[in-house]
Amino acid sequence: MKTKNKIRLFSIVIAIGLLITVSCDDYLSIVPKGERIPTTLSDFALMLKDEYNTHHIDVTQALILLNDRYVTTSNLNYYPLYDANYNWDESANRIELNKSDEGAYYFGYAAISTSNLIIENVPDATEATEAERNKVIAQSKVLRAMSYFNLVNYYSDTYVASTAADKGGVPLITSANMNAPHTQPSVKGIYDFMLQDMQEAYNDLPETAETILHPDKATADAFYARLYLQMGNYDQALSHADKALTANDALFDWVTFYDNHKGVIENPEDFSTRLPSPMGFDYVENYNFRHGTVASYQSSENSVTLERMEIFEEGDARATARWKLYTVGNESYYRSSMTGYYNYGGMTTVEVYLIKAECLARSGKYQEAMDVVNTVRETRILPEHYQPLTASTEAEAMTYIIQTKGNEMIMTQVPFIDARRLNAEGKYPVTRSKVLDGVTLTLSPTSHLWTMPFPQGAVENPGNGTITQNVSK
Repeated sequence: MKTKNKIRLFSIVIAIGLLITVSCDDYLSIVPKGERIPTTLSDFALMLKDEYNTHHIDVTQALILLNDRYVTTSNLNYYPLYDANYNWDESANRIELNKSDEGAYYFGYAAISTSNLIIENVPDATEATEAERNKVIAQSKVLRAMSYFNLVNYYSDTYVASTAADKGGVPLITSANMNAPHTQPSVKGIYDFMLQDMQEAYNDLPETAETILHPDKATADAFYARLYLQMGNYDQALSHADKALTANDALFDWVTFYDNHKGVIENPEDFSTRLPSPMGFDYVENYNFRHGTVASYQSSENSVTLERMEIFEEGDARATARWKLYTVGNESYYRSSMTGYYNYGGMTTVEVYLIKAECLARSGKYQEAMDVVNTVRETRILPEHYQPLTASTEAEAMTYIIQTKGNEMIMTQVPFIDARRLNAEGKYPVTRSKVLDGVTLTLSPTSHLWTMPFPQGAVENPGNGTITQNVSK
């Protein structure tokens, strides 16, 4: 790389780094600054590759609330917010406990700030054609919409058409300028904004993106499917799911992966051999890649609780290859067997398959829905355990779809978001239970714990606007 380009890249990295290193109290009013500022389209396009900020999707408290992620006793004692969510303490004032900088909020708005910076400045970027500028703007709008989707489905009540206009949403900021004003529209207002971003972006997206970090049309169709499913618009969700699967319908063969690593997987004493994660940048199921709670560095996955592991289907090669039973002292959990990278925050084919399955089930095509689910399961369930699923009612089909999707999307934001949607609908509510010290604890579908409180630091220092909590505690 030439020295000039090295300096330019360094300046951009520093600029984006300010989004995180500056006080989080001023988060909604940040604009990256520095001696050198990006001017060419390639300068701005580099920001879309900023994995730690633009593509870091942190949903730690959602994983803890679901009890998908195992939390050690020491961490429960040290982090009271962890304990309140993990043990479903409805008496806890989570607003008071959430005074520290919480990743879901701050990383979400870091990504949005980057998108805003690009969208505002790329129209004047040099060394590019109008079509090239429009493409980068479109890609930024898709990523912005995806970030807002995560935030509104974390800090606000879930979308219900009849009440969405009356429910408080999340801060909406569309500028990276210093002290830019922001509003906090309703849940409907945030969804309208996401749909507008997607509609404006779609035609300018490429058929195939230059890297897996850049959205293309297939990524947009996959996200549209997720967005419309959350809104209960099954016809539109199915239409976009089919478009996405036309572009990419590949599924990773976890059965073959299991066979190739069988010696390590089936050895209960081997905790030192780390299997290579196939879920990284080149995972065949990727539409686009975004890091989850495990950030951009190479690492293992979060551990899984004993109760959660029981929900996996018998013979699930994907789950068995990823986690192994481990005991230390008086604590037992399933510890990660892998190292590498994981697409927790992006769109994948397996999610789109299961969105399609739900849409088919909702329209009365129960066995067609099961055929889609079985297509996924054939690549996951070991042959000696595999039996094709059948369904003759919507409820029967939905039971299989909910279980399969929850297992497939574990450690992502999707099971939490789906549970909220299903609970709001009321037909297929999600309940979690466990026994702690001889006492049965339950997370009910109507619990206020399903909506996370904004970090108190953000509410007290909201920048040029105000932030109203959507929960009382």
